[in-house]
Amino acid sequence: MNEALFEILRSFRLDAEPVSCEPYGCGHINATYLAVTAGGRRYILQKINHHTFRDVAGLMENITAVTEFLRTKTDDPRSVLTLVRTCDGASYLHAQEAYWRVYDFVEDTICLQQPETDKDFYQSAVGFGTFQQLLTDFPAERLHETIPNFHNTPDRYRVFLETLERDPMHRAAQVQPEIEFALARQAEMAALQTALTAGELPLRVTHNDTKLNNVLLDAKTRRALCVIDLDTVMPGSSLYDFGDSIRFGAATAAEDERDLAKMEMSLERFRMFTRGYVRSCPGLTQKELELLPLGAKTMTMECGVRFLTDYLDGDHYFAIHREGQNLDRARTQFKLVADMEKKWNDMQKIVAEEKEN
Repeated sequence: MNEALFEILRSFRLDAEPVSCEPYGCGHINATYLAVTAGGRRYILQKINHHTFRDVAGLMENITAVTEFLRTKTDDPRSVLTLVRTCDGASYLHAQEAYWRVYDFVEDTICLQQPETDKDFYQSAVGFGTFQQLLTDFPAERLHETIPNFHNTPDRYRVFLETLERDPMHRAAQVQPEIEFALARQAEMAALQTALTAGELPLRVTHNDTKLNNVLLDAKTRRALCVIDLDTVMPGSSLYDFGDSIRFGAATAAEDERDLAKMEMSLERFRMFTRGYVRSCPGLTQKELELLPLGAKTMTMECGVRFLTDYLDGDHYFAIHREGQNLDRARTQFKLVADMEKKWNDMQKIVAEEKEN
């Protein structure tokens, strides 16, 4: 038992004395623990990564505001994360040169790393679509940007071009086809940001990390129950959340797959997610619906550009486990974009069909 963690836990309003605290889950950013008390209740303790999230106070204000707002929209306490306050009534604790928070453990749920069936992927769409719909009348402009310019694609390109010019690792000469692929789409990839800035797209509360493992499914019904990992909740466009889900969930190969022949975008999965998202978020505007395919393409392209930037810069941001892994990641994303371009008319047709149902 780690006495230091017990000391942290005792600073929160738990139901009883903590008796165990073990590492939990497979998140990459924060350190997560499952704590159990003498009363048998379970809690999630997290050490917040303040190198990634430098404004911890702003981040916790966001989470508090969004969870309290969502709680007014539901009768099921398990459908919203519940922050446990410190003994002083704060939403987080600064101790041992770190920042800590505690949530109630959401019982009787499952968390999938990959969809086991198309229905699982559909339920992730329902989860994120419902999250978006319930927060329609939340004033998104009140939220802090926990990672500034996170999905500002033109800004991601700016960093890419600056890195390309510096070429600190002298790698640019070997990746000219990838560089040309990215540059050829630069103008188109600014469209979402331009529309958002011009007010053509509504500013919404966005989750910004819409992987399946961030939706808890009810263990009995396997239906979407609760959206978790709210650290990147910020003002943005619904198209970010939709697009990132497609990038992750409709891809037919792993993000670092070397055999690019395996990487495509599954139109079946695209339809499945689109159906769940538009049905559970009827508040989407006509413009948002029209741009859903572009949301998928932009988020995939942006991710590819970020991987390529990191490769050119010497692999400082994304952890790598082998040489060239970030380049492989960039190539899979670009292959996915190329496949979307081939299937563009089909994607538009699917959106048109699903929004009418």
